[in-house]
Amino acid sequence: MKWEGNRESSNVEDRRGGGGGMIGGRSIGIGTVVIALIGWGVFGINPLTTIGVLSGGGSPQVQQGPAQAPPEGDRQAAFVSTVLASTEDVWSQVFRQGGAQYRAPKLVLFRGATPTACGTGQSAMGPFYCPGDQKVYLDMDFFDTMRRQLGAPGEFAQAYVVAHEVGHHVQTLLGTTGQVDSRRGRVSQREQNALSVRLELQADCYAGLWAHHSQQARNWLEEGDIQSAINAAEQIGDDTLQRKQTGAVRPDAFTHGSSAQRVRWFTQGYRTGSVQSCDTFNASAL
Repeated sequence: MKWEGNRESSNVEDRRGGGGGMIGGRSIGIGTVVIALIGWGVFGINPLTTIGVLSGGGSPQVQQGPAQAPPEGDRQAAFVSTVLASTEDVWSQVFRQGGAQYRAPKLVLFRGATPTACGTGQSAMGPFYCPGDQKVYLDMDFFDTMRRQLGAPGEFAQAYVVAHEVGHHVQTLLGTTGQVDSRRGRVSQREQNALSVRLELQADCYAGLWAHHSQQARNWLEEGDIQSAINAAEQIGDDTLQRKQTGAVRPDAFTHGSSAQRVRWFTQGYRTGSVQSCDTFNASAL
């Protein structure tokens, strides 16, 4: 992925200078991160509960440093800033063509734990988007987890993760997230999971849409880049994570979609570059 030299976003908030990497007074290792991530994404277990058990209990203690821009020379921060800038360019164009104005999200870099409008965000959750403050939260150690634990290496795999979370921001702006949230608590857990799957697959499709338009604009993809994103989608499918953790697959517990579904919808967005093609909610088959 030829990303160096492209515009970097100014919408990056660096909170890594303050407490870094400690939750509840104890360090959290990559193994714990993976277990909590699987528990959250596959079984619907609150990651705060998982972390509490694995780290000895107690409430998380969040130490936050002052918000600032990433330092010069931080290559990984420059990479995510460049990817974020590309999502800003793509979605601004898409919204403008639809007669609307795009409001870009902030991307917060943190270590360990950080306060958000959705509660305390923790590294073990993996990257996440908070609709309450319209910010994407990322502990970049997750990229190491992707490479070492989840079998999903590659810079474009990392870019796919950022674009997926920005896809959730787009859903918030379009009102999709609010519509789904309004149904929570009024339907069964199984139906809630099914709605969550459609929401997540749409975010995958939006990530593919971003890849389509960013390649047209910048011609920055190299051989193997799209395959690395597809591999990442495969490795974080609910069935794959369930099989790794328990040896069994429970489709009724899916919250993000199977590996095949995640690949299909990312590919759909990449192939078409169309928002309309990402309508997972009216798709008869996922």
